[in-house]
Amino acid sequence: MPEQDPRRRRHNFEEVPYGYTEELAIREAQRCLKCKKPGCVKGCPVNIDIPGFVSLIEQGKFLEAARKLKEQNTLPAVTGRVCPQEVQCESRCILSKKGESCAIGRLERFAADYAINAGDMRIPDLPPSTGKRIAVVGSGPAGLTAAGDLIKLGHAVTVFEAFHVAGGVLMYGIPEFRLPKRIVQFEIDYLKRLGAEIITDHVVGKAKTVDELLAGGYDAVFIGTGAGLPIFMRIPGENLIGCYSANEYLTRSNLMKAFLFPEYATAPIRSKRVITVGGGNVAMDAARTAKRLGAESIIVYRRGREEMPARSEEIHHAEEEGVQLMVLTNPTRIIGDENGRVVALECIKMELGEPDSSGRRKPVPVPGSEFLIECDTVVPSLGNRPNPLIPMTTPNLKTTRWGTLECDPITFETSQKGVFAGGDIVTGAATVISAMGQGKIAARSIHEYVTTGKVTKPAPKQEEKDDNEKET
Repeated sequence: MPEQDPRRRRHNFEEVPYGYTEELAIREAQRCLKCKKPGCVKGCPVNIDIPGFVSLIEQGKFLEAARKLKEQNTLPAVTGRVCPQEVQCESRCILSKKGESCAIGRLERFAADYAINAGDMRIPDLPPSTGKRIAVVGSGPAGLTAAGDLIKLGHAVTVFEAFHVAGGVLMYGIPEFRLPKRIVQFEIDYLKRLGAEIITDHVVGKAKTVDELLAGGYDAVFIGTGAGLPIFMRIPGENLIGCYSANEYLTRSNLMKAFLFPEYATAPIRSKRVITVGGGNVAMDAARTAKRLGAESIIVYRRGREEMPARSEEIHHAEEEGVQLMVLTNPTRIIGDENGRVVALECIKMELGEPDSSGRRKPVPVPGSEFLIECDTVVPSLGNRPNPLIPMTTPNLKTTRWGTLECDPITFETSQKGVFAGGDIVTGAATVISAMGQGKIAARSIHEYVTTGKVTKPAPKQEEKDDNEKET
């Protein structure tokens, strides 16, 4: 897919890939083999009819393709950009057996963008109202998906969001150059047109508790508050001025528009040298943001490049833009000056030992290899945990030792009657599309609960034999 030149894009927050033209999209769609038993659909957490929408693109029916996507996916323009298709739907494409898979994610983005640019907000026919009211707590991927599916089932839905804009991590966590905010806003506006009521600046657990929502006229509650509590390194100096969690750093830039200072009166985060600690997608987002804000940007990671959990595309883009990767390196302390400001990061060299529980080789410190890197900003990006506010104010909700909510793994029903959950609040920090998949399942469970008074588990599906290779 055509992209901005790295020499240009490292200085702006415009989206990196330009997207397909109509001609390129049709040519790519023509590569689809139209398998009788499409493995790509099995690899999609939200069960999109992939051959169906790809076939419509091949025929030049772009708006129809977008509507086909919307049947199962509330946020196709979002997932077309940030979903790890390479390990999900595209990894099951038969074409990948002998070459490159059909570019399902890029085609999804094309169709969704075509509808957005055409201003197409056609609402599907909705069933009669059931008279049931559902409260959705959190407007991230899980909450928005659950809300959309519940409305299509005839229920009235109110979404409560703690921040001043809806969208959750899609708005505050993912940078503009990877996911433009106008795209997210279009999808949220579509949900409003479906009938969702979205209430911002409303912290459930403070303004109202989950129990108060249930007592105040809601028939069920879905909790999709994500995992927004950052994990720190637990080394000396993390309280110094200039040390930000990746969450705070990205929120200042994305939601509070620090990159437009002084147009927006956000405390500036412009630095000379920023060191991001970690190797995931969030670390790449923070490091690439720092580069665009004019800093020399370095990523410190305790394992090797091959062990980085970030998408290969994100690592490649970071390197293209001039982000320096310093692998097999681990911080030991942050050093400050007499004014309490960061001036350096002390690190130690690492070497890889035997594999640990994650399957990756465990990093082991090399004795006597400590060294200093001068810097004025350190951004730990080591993952997140769920905020404990809702469990603390809802006594009947059981949590795991990691602070996530205990849920039935099939129905996503919590320990409290009438309360369901999905996304990172259940799994810990994961992907946008996995949160959406759980939001869909929880919506079906909620529908059954409010209409029948109980939730039944579906019978396990038998895995069908994949005989597509014989067809090719």
